[in-house]
Amino acid sequence: MNKKLGLAVAGALLALSSTANAGITIPAGDWTIDVSGNVNAYANWTSTDRVKGTAPTGGLAGTPDATGEKNTQGINTGLLPAWLSLSGKTRQNDLDVQWLISFQPNVSDQGGAVHGDSSTPLNRQAYFSFGDASWGSVKLGKDIGIFASDAILNDMTLLGVGGGAANSGAATTLGGIGSGYIYAGWKGQIAYTSPNWNGFQFTAGITNPNQIAGDDNSTARTLYQDRFGYEGKASYAWTGDVSGKVWVSAATYDVTVGSSSTVGDSYRANAWDLGGTVNVAGFGLTGYYYDGKGVGTTLFGNLGAQYSNGVAKRRDSNGGYVQATYVLPTQTKIGVAYGKSTLDNVAGDAGTLIEENKRWTVGAYHPLTKSVNLVAEYNRIKSEGQVSSNKTESDTFSLGGILFF
Repeated sequence: MNKKLGLAVAGALLALSSTANAGITIPAGDWTIDVSGNVNAYANWTSTDRVKGTAPTGGLAGTPDATGEKNTQGINTGLLPAWLSLSGKTRQNDLDVQWLISFQPNVSDQGGAVHGDSSTPLNRQAYFSFGDASWGSVKLGKDIGIFASDAILNDMTLLGVGGGAANSGAATTLGGIGSGYIYAGWKGQIAYTSPNWNGFQFTAGITNPNQIAGDDNSTARTLYQDRFGYEGKASYAWTGDVSGKVWVSAATYDVTVGSSSTVGDSYRANAWDLGGTVNVAGFGLTGYYYDGKGVGTTLFGNLGAQYSNGVAKRRDSNGGYVQATYVLPTQTKIGVAYGKSTLDNVAGDAGTLIEENKRWTVGAYHPLTKSVNLVAEYNRIKSEGQVSSNKTESDTFSLGGILFF
């Protein structure tokens, strides 16, 4: 990867990780304060004119709006929202101590159609950590989930748009979420990360049991994840003329189906993944695969089970993506990616339940300066129900840019 684009990508990755990104540093007594982040915006043109049968439940392809309009336009942030991160670090009692708090404003706000000021900014990070290179570190607070985090951090649409751009005013788009990997999410957690042993490192932790309403297609019930989740990952990274990284991660949660007056069946949602990325002489290749039971698709737990007659039936799901990139002599990075997420049905499921979301992405990412990247992307999303006659397809062309500081 060229130096300029490498700096921009590193900024994006570090903004999402547990390590504070070096932006604007300010000495403050024993502390070093860091202010960093990004601003991005994209103009999106989406065509949603290919609908057959009934649009699948859980489908990601856009559909015509209530008036039948098939073409939509909007200005949104991309997969990575605009970001402001404040962090601090120091060395005390032979410990490296850090804290980080961030928030993510929008650049488009359909809810405030006149004034554009009705949506609440996201608040994705608030944590502190302590540790030492000799034995590792402990993190307490809210940060990106451990399971599937490497899938999104290696997605080239992190600097762009990907899927989910059909609705103007959304806080972010989807990138490859739901069409290649499950969203890692932002979770309260207590996690231990090992030292880096010549490129090998692992993280394990307990995570907040987030709840999803109506997960089994019933708005009358809630899926209560009323116990801590357990998540972990291990990775090995190497440098040199041929550099890269391989990783594996997993997560498990207890889920209870209930309503305002009753408690129903319980089940366990489990998932694992593996992936790798290799870079050599300007070429980059990434491959990723995940498999789960009871975890559903797109969001962890979404459509993970069907509940009927007092019994929860877990659905199997899997998917992955492949991605190839190349840096041209102009320093422009071009790339192509294909991803798919599949959800298996259980007895009694409707034919309109999503079976698979597939995505093709072609993108160009040009470093105008070491801080500013211009982006052009084309994304095609196809959603197909359990009955193949129920399908939708949409195309989005995006132009914009992202600035890191």
